[in-house]
Amino acid sequence: MNTSHCKPGIAAVLSRFASAALCLLMFLLAFPALADTAVAKRRVEVAFVLDTTGSMTGLIDGAKKKIWSIANTIVDQYPNSEIRFGLVGYRDIGDEYVTKEFSLTTDIQSIYAKLLAFRADGGGDTPESVNEALDVAVTKLGWSDKNQIKADRILFLVGDAPPHMDYKQDRKYPEVIAEAVKKGIVVNTVQAGSDLSTRKIWKEMAGLGRGEYLAIPQDGGRVTVIVTPYDDDILIIQRKLHLTVIPYGSSMRVREVESRAGLAAAAPAPVAADMAAFVSKSRKGEAVVTGDGDLVADVGEGRKKLAELPKTELPEAMQKMSAAEQAAYLEAKASERKELAQQLEALVSKRDAFILEQEKASSPRPLESSFDTSVKEALKKQMK
Repeated sequence: MNTSHCKPGIAAVLSRFASAALCLLMFLLAFPALADTAVAKRRVEVAFVLDTTGSMTGLIDGAKKKIWSIANTIVDQYPNSEIRFGLVGYRDIGDEYVTKEFSLTTDIQSIYAKLLAFRADGGGDTPESVNEALDVAVTKLGWSDKNQIKADRILFLVGDAPPHMDYKQDRKYPEVIAEAVKKGIVVNTVQAGSDLSTRKIWKEMAGLGRGEYLAIPQDGGRVTVIVTPYDDDILIIQRKLHLTVIPYGSSMRVREVESRAGLAAAAPAPVAADMAAFVSKSRKGEAVVTGDGDLVADVGEGRKKLAELPKTELPEAMQKMSAAEQAAYLEAKASERKELAQQLEALVSKRDAFILEQEKASSPRPLESSFDTSVKEALKKQMK
């Protein structure tokens, strides 16, 4: 900018402003991570490595009931966070499978669906394929690079039996956990039951992983589900919200989105209410499903442009509409969703207040160790 014709005072101010802007630009170029954290959402990555052998029936059932409550613990502390969950189920050689992994994703509904599909079975001998499960969790779930993205990376190993140390094909836990620490992953161990050999190794693992050793009853402990006067109304609103979802894409993708949107209908009211609370708080009324595939949210949030989508990827009813009619149809769905989301937010606030009062009323009683309470307390401590 040529300032030679400006008044001396104005020229001096512009010169100082330009110098300051240049200094700021050089500073941000030198320290790009600081620029990123100024605008980026807080990211929290949590993976559960879960023993799914026959002795874990009670704990798995409890995890199915409380996964949304655990997710809410994160979003309540950090409302603007990007939450990614991952899951590894493991058994042993000779069982139906050794490991089943599901990568870290913001689509918490898909992880919930995978968890629902787990059934406790197999096992028999005491050691299990813990080493292989840990290796899969550390290397194959898609953790963010700690040198690129600032995030909380937290892993929970949950089981009741020690690892096979006699297997030749796997890496052993000291080596795997050392890699986890280098990646910035905190490794916690949750022991179900009281097996002494498991306790010794679980404590060692937590020490190596800079995490916590947590002991809970064999059945996962008493999972407290607080029923509130607002659960049924939340479920009604949630079902109405699901009617605003417009799945699009391939037939397989459409079925997947419809399945995710309908998960709440099959869940007990308190679990469905926890799910609704998470979606309401984390998605701010913008979306009903936690992944992509909903045309209303994807277009509304700018991830897709309606005009660029092939007609064959649209629902049959929209294929017959003009471009203007399609836009109006989406706008009507988005408007309806916004109104319902506001109603849901009000109900969720009342439900949270009710639960808080119930918890205060029972606070003189010692907190019982259970899967969900142990995980929630560890998360609160370890989210930096």
